[in-house]
Amino acid sequence: MRINPTEFNDLTGAIIGAAIEVHRVLGAGLLESTYTPCLHYELTQRKLRFRAQGALPIIYKHLRLETCYRIDLIVEERVVVEVKSIAAVLPVHSSQLLTYMRLSGCPVGLLINFNAPRLMDGVKRLLYPGR
Repeated sequence: MRINPTEFNDLTGAIIGAAIEVHRVLGAGLLESTYTPCLHYELTQRKLRFRAQGALPIIYKHLRLETCYRIDLIVEERVVVEVKSIAAVLPVHSSQLLTYMRLSGCPVGLLINFNAPRLMDGVKRLLYPGR
């Protein structure tokens, strides 16, 4: 099933707006652990449902591994949000987000790097290609 990229514009726009507000108040250069609860607050103010640090089990050929990954946020059960505060976003970060999207079944992902001087320069939106 192919998704229409524009069908998620309102939702991703609201998430990005929340992130912009956090960045506007705090600025760049802090740790992810500072931005994350502030983003939770802003999403709550916008009445968006989200799960934070959701466990993502890893299953290999019917074998459930002891380890699992933690997704920073899943918003409205449709958008994976990966929060970063790093000098530069690398291709591995996009690969990580795509993997989280595939494993969670979410068709859209946002990679938000709060370390960018202008937050919009630190936002990357991905659509899962298998959808």
